[in-house]
Amino acid sequence: MDRLTHRISVARRALTTLDDVLAKPKSAEIRDAAIKRFEYTFEAAWKAAQVFLQERHGVDAPSPKTAIRASWEVGALDEAQARAAFVLAEDRNLTVHTYDEDLADEIFARLPTHAAVLSDWLAAIQK
Repeated sequence: MDRLTHRISVARRALTTLDDVLAKPKSAEIRDAAIKRFEYTFEAAWKAAQVFLQERHGVDAPSPKTAIRASWEVGALDEAQARAAFVLAEDRNLTVHTYDEDLADEIFARLPTHAAVLSDWLAAIQK
């Protein structure tokens, strides 16, 4: 399995775990588990995009926001998806560096949209 295929596979498996937990009835434990799964799914997705950008386009993307911007520039994300992905990246940063019940609830409410953006991004780099 080549490096890009492996990274996409890892990201897809992570996304499946996020989708699985989002299908469960909400509780504090489900919310927290979903946020954690969102964090590692985002990490796996942007790292897959990083390999895609390097191998297919010769673009160095050393950070998530650079990978999002470059994915937009090469057509893997359209403008709306890129804007949504920047929100996603910001939410990931907030969940990793702070904890607040109200913030957790707000981010949890956005996770279905975030999961859809991640799925679209992975589909685009998999083509």
